[in-house]
Amino acid sequence: MHPLLETEHGTVRKKWKGRLAAALLYPNTYPVAISNLGFQILYRLLNSHEAIVCERLVYPQGQEAFRSLESARPLWDFSIIFASISFEQDYPRLAAMLAAGQVPPYAAQRSGPARPGHPCVILGGVGVFMNPEPLAPFADLMVLGEAEDILPRLLPYLLDLPQRDRHDVLHELAQNLPGCYLPAGYQLRYAQDGRVLEIKAAAGLPQRVQRVACLNRSPAGHSELLSPEAELGMYMTELGRGCTRGCRFCAAGFIYRPPRLWSPEAVLAGLAERPATVQRIGLLGMEMADPSTLDQLARLLSETGCSLSFSSLRADRISPQILHLLSQSGLKSVALAPDGCSQRLRQVINKGLSQETLVQAATALVAAGIYTLKLYVMLGLPTEGQEDLDEFIDLIQAIRAQILPLGKKQGRLCHIFLSVNCFVPKPWTPFQFLPFGGLEEDQAMKDRQGKAACAALNAKINHLKKALAPIDNLHLRVERPENVLSQAVFSRGDRRLAPVLLDMGTGQTSFKQAMRNQGLSPWQYAMRPRASDELFCWYVVDQGIRPEYLAKEYAKALRAEASPACQPGQCRRCGVCS
Repeated sequence: MHPLLETEHGTVRKKWKGRLAAALLYPNTYPVAISNLGFQILYRLLNSHEAIVCERLVYPQGQEAFRSLESARPLWDFSIIFASISFEQDYPRLAAMLAAGQVPPYAAQRSGPARPGHPCVILGGVGVFMNPEPLAPFADLMVLGEAEDILPRLLPYLLDLPQRDRHDVLHELAQNLPGCYLPAGYQLRYAQDGRVLEIKAAAGLPQRVQRVACLNRSPAGHSELLSPEAELGMYMTELGRGCTRGCRFCAAGFIYRPPRLWSPEAVLAGLAERPATVQRIGLLGMEMADPSTLDQLARLLSETGCSLSFSSLRADRISPQILHLLSQSGLKSVALAPDGCSQRLRQVINKGLSQETLVQAATALVAAGIYTLKLYVMLGLPTEGQEDLDEFIDLIQAIRAQILPLGKKQGRLCHIFLSVNCFVPKPWTPFQFLPFGGLEEDQAMKDRQGKAACAALNAKINHLKKALAPIDNLHLRVERPENVLSQAVFSRGDRRLAPVLLDMGTGQTSFKQAMRNQGLSPWQYAMRPRASDELFCWYVVDQGIRPEYLAKEYAKALRAEASPACQPGQCRRCGVCS
């Protein structure tokens, strides 16, 4: 048993004899893995089946051995490998874990029944059902959707894998079970500039694979595992999934459609399962919580003495209930996300927040005892210009002018932590058509290696640094555009990137060199302008969203026109509720 498990709550230990051995991989370190709610839910669902023993493997730190946490077994001992993929940065690490575990990394190298040494590799997670293609060559099967709905129906098929040929079992799965994508059953044909010309499904397989959503949760999704080593050291529970706002940059707001709010009873039932010793609660989906749910949560916190945590607040949803929750919890820092530098840009992205609203929100939070404000903003949004950056500088100065007197009056010093991030266009959003760096089309056409995009972003970063440097108690964190370029490539990449990921993950070469070795360029994935009617590789997934809706939303963004909030079951704009 790994020493980390000595302080972990919720570990499952099962005997191997007579059971199908499944490894559950997370391609990041233990503190990150243990903070991922989807990973935890998958661990519980797999181990809840009597015929399966599931053990976890995480990306090793330092000189750690790469073995399962529960029994220190190597990866090649397992007959099935599940991996939960959340972020593009984790793609090379997944390839590295397969190679380090002496598992043939490509699905084409594995055949016959699932067995130790030649396991069946199944990939899932939000990164996969957003765009499965960069990782497709590594997977025998990919699960597109939310595990609570798919996994119980999937497991009876998987129990046959050690006795039957995997291709027969998986072909049956892909034919009969929504959300099951068999990459080997699909061929993609490309143009010289990298465009996808055709996606061809093998006989009997659907042309597009339906993404599956879990529409009902009782109790709400919540922490199954707790550890003092967790990056997010709290008991997490969901208030819902998705978002009604429809911000045009946000993949979660589109691929989790329709947005769902769990009932107060479901949320409280999830919280009731926390250990009695846990006093810190993390709420997921706070930005769209119903006021009645917040009222009940406020009462629970008051009765139990629990403290509250969450990722960020919507500046236009800071109600008396939320301020009451904050004051009860003794929270000293809160994150607000303007996202766009100016009010006009916030209309472009459909965020719709005014400077006045943001200043009022910051003032209300400091008045409630919050002395540290975290602000998130993106650079590289469409139509972004110098005047937008200057308006953001004005916003920071206006917030500072309001909160400093409040802090002094209460005898506290207020701090602003500003995170400046380079925007990465995501599949299944209106900005899937946008060149990385927000370049104009003529610039993007010439930017073969991403140098112009990175230079444009660096110029904006330097402008903000220079203007904000004189402001006291302002702490600035920025991303280097050169480090974000690979993420932009992987985000809208296809299966030709698999050798790049393997070479990067095994430490053989850098991103730039690996791309050159495969005859690929960042331009064809990150900078190339996209046509509104183009066939994208991720359209092999059927999210329910009409591509023409996304193209119309992109056109509205360029005109800075707003779209109404999502109204599940009451509109037919995007196609999901049709």
